[in-house]
Amino acid sequence: MIRITPRISLDESELQEEFIRASGPGGQHVNKTETAVQLRFDVRHSPNLPDPVRYRLERLAGSRLTQDGVLILVADRYRSQMRNREDARERLIDLIREAAAPP
Repeated sequence: MIRITPRISLDESELQEEFIRASGPGGQHVNKTETAVQLRFDVRHSPNLPDPVRYRLERLAGSRLTQDGVLILVADRYRSQMRNREDARERLIDLIREAAAPP
């Protein structure tokens, strides 16, 4: 379980991660290694998000939310899969915490 707030936790199975090739300069191995991470989280069908948090998260996500309610975050700041994976998860947690704060 991923702890978001004292009341909200996400199950690891709710996250889908796919490693993709990062764009931009990267040296000799740029077309051989897949270091960027595309993290998908189904906001609309998550059993762990209270409805008010779900609605605020959908608004905060903006263009990163698909029509089906799937939030897509791409992390490619770092040159390693592990750091990009951590970065994507941290960004998701920050977004959910922001949505969990009452207006």
